[in-house]
Amino acid sequence: MSSLYSSVFKDESKLDIGYVPSRLQHRDREHKLLMEFFGFIVKSTGRMAQRIVIAGEIGSGKTVLAQRFGTDIVHEATKAGVDLRYVHVNCREYRGSLFLVLRHVISVFHPNFPKRGYSAEELLVVLLQVLDEENVNVILALDEFDSLIEREGSEAVYELTRIQELRQNKPQRLSLICILRDVRALEKVDASSRSTLQSNVIMLEKYSDEQLVDILDDRASLAFKPSAVPEETVHLVAKHAFSENGNARFGIELLWRAGKYADAQGLDVVVPDCVRRAVSSVVPSLRKSELTLLGFHEKLLLLGIARVLKTGEKAHVSLAEAEQAYRIVCEEYNVKPNSHTQLWKYVQILSATGVVKTEVSSSAKGKRGRSTLIDIGRVPASELERELKALLDMGGK
Repeated sequence: MSSLYSSVFKDESKLDIGYVPSRLQHRDREHKLLMEFFGFIVKSTGRMAQRIVIAGEIGSGKTVLAQRFGTDIVHEATKAGVDLRYVHVNCREYRGSLFLVLRHVISVFHPNFPKRGYSAEELLVVLLQVLDEENVNVILALDEFDSLIEREGSEAVYELTRIQELRQNKPQRLSLICILRDVRALEKVDASSRSTLQSNVIMLEKYSDEQLVDILDDRASLAFKPSAVPEETVHLVAKHAFSENGNARFGIELLWRAGKYADAQGLDVVVPDCVRRAVSSVVPSLRKSELTLLGFHEKLLLLGIARVLKTGEKAHVSLAEAEQAYRIVCEEYNVKPNSHTQLWKYVQILSATGVVKTEVSSSAKGKRGRSTLIDIGRVPASELERELKALLDMGGK
């Protein structure tokens, strides 16, 4: 147990949604590609503009990739004596309104710019005039770009992508990064704009289980005290994040929540059961009706598994551990345990109904064969134990 007011965290801000790591795990290739695409800004300022699309599911790292790139390209430009600004705007926060987005971008340079009196088209012209006056180049990242398409339609996108073609013999100062979940959203814009945007698309594939482990390990080392997050805990968080379509953002938030549960319980370590509590708080998973429908021995087996996991130190139990725990529970309830073969059938039933999750893992070093590992998923072990014990104590066989 930890001392009063101590915490497993050393800097929980490293788990904040707005934190941008100095180096991104498993997005090096895409980061390098962005630096190549926009390298002309540093080498040949004003000669051309770029338009890039970054697409990928929620939690695939689109926003953090763009922000990391923005910081790095501005740093390179500064070293070369080029005045470059990276401006990141979430279009959904501005209700998908091109007028509100452009007014915000102009306010970065002129905070007291009038809030009324201009159309979106006029604001676009004003923005380029401001950039000329300031002798500055801008990379404008339009996050949740699909919300702008939904509200404004094809014309606004055309204006954005083609405005600089009307500026003959003037520097090309405005480049775009359009961030969206699905490139099919571009089917709603005109063919000319679609062709322009689809010429440079960076697709982010969803993270694998192993990649999520690397990402979470990295964040845990920054946010938590040494040895506060065991390997099993990281792997369990990664498994849940992977089940949410490889959503790294969900995994990072889950890790933070699990740390909060550890603090609330006065623990020095974020044990796997803290993760189960955290997931349960996000998506309530325990349905009492599902437990009621289980057979008597299935409940006994599940109770044994819950008790093993309740210690918080394990993310899963082996079939052998589950059988041993089951036999102890049978003794407690004064019933004869069923055979190993029958026990395996119970595990299959529990897995098929979604009450537990099973996976086959290589046996320990030095042993032959493979073993079955059992996990209770999102349900806190103590909560599962309490519900099962209440059902069993009611005497329903």
